[in-house]
Amino acid sequence: MLNVQNLSKSIEGEKVLQNISFSMDGGSIVGLVGRNGVGKTTLLRSLVGILDADQGEVLFQGKNIVTNPEVKGEMVFVPDSNTTFNGYSMKELVTLYEAIYANFDKPYFYQLLQRFNLPEKRKIRTFSRGMKALLFIILAISTRAKLIILDEPTNGLDAIVKRNILQFLLEEVSESRISLLISSHHLDELEKIADTIIMLKGGEIESVVTMEDARLHYKKIQVVFKENGIPEEIKQLSNIEVLSQIGRVHTLLIKGNTEEVVSRLKEEKPLLLEELPMSLEDMFVSALGGDDIV
Repeated sequence: MLNVQNLSKSIEGEKVLQNISFSMDGGSIVGLVGRNGVGKTTLLRSLVGILDADQGEVLFQGKNIVTNPEVKGEMVFVPDSNTTFNGYSMKELVTLYEAIYANFDKPYFYQLLQRFNLPEKRKIRTFSRGMKALLFIILAISTRAKLIILDEPTNGLDAIVKRNILQFLLEEVSESRISLLISSHHLDELEKIADTIIMLKGGEIESVVTMEDARLHYKKIQVVFKENGIPEEIKQLSNIEVLSQIGRVHTLLIKGNTEEVVSRLKEEKPLLLEELPMSLEDMFVSALGGDDIV
C-alpha cells in the first residue's frame, strides 16, 4: 500500500530526515516512535505531500504522490493540533471534507457523531481538546480513505477518551481494512494496538520491528547475584544491557540468543532469576535512550 524509498529532507539547511525507507500493507497498524526532534512530524508531513522531499519518493498503491496527486485523496493526515478550524461550524467542516475527499461518507459521519455524543450545532472552538481530537479522527475515518496518518492522536486526553478512540480505531481497521500510521509518545498505547514499530533516531530509521518478533528475540530478566556486581563474564556479553540496578537487583535486557544467555546466567548460580514482561518502553530506552535531555 505505502512504500517509502530513500526519503531525505532538510529544513533551513539542516538535515532532518536521511534515507528513510519502509513499507506498509493494507489493514496494518504501524507505530512511529522516537525522541523529541528526530523528525517524526516532518516525516508524516512528507508522506502526504505537505512538505516536498529533497530526494527519494513516496509511493501509494504503486503511484508516486508527486506525479499522481490524485492518490492523496486516499490518504488523510490528522495533525496533533487543529486550531486552524476553530472558527468552523460542523456543517462547514463537512462541506470542506466533501470537497476534498470524493468518497466522504456524510451519513456515516453523522452516525459517528451520535455514537460519540458530539454536538452538531456548536463551533469547533467551543469543543474541549478531547472532543476535537475525536472529531478529526471521525472526519478522517468518514473519508473512507485507505491510509490514515495520526500525529499524537491521544496527547493530553483523559483515560476514558483515549480508550474510546483506540477501540474505535481498532474496529475500523478490522472492519474496513484501513491502515493506520500513528506517531506517539504513548508507548503503552502503541504496544497494545500496533503490528509494527518504526524507531527513528537522528533523522534515520534505527529499527523496524514487529511486536511479535520483539517478544521472540528480546527477554527482560531480573537477577540477583551473591556479590553486588554482575560477574565479569556476563558483562562481556555483547547482547546484554543493564536497564536498572537497585542494590543487588539487576534488570537486564537480552537481545538475541536469549535462551543461550539465560543458560549462561544460570551457570553463575544467582540467588534470583526471573523473566519479567517486556514492554515497548524497554526497547525504546535500549535503542534510543541516553543521558541527554531533549
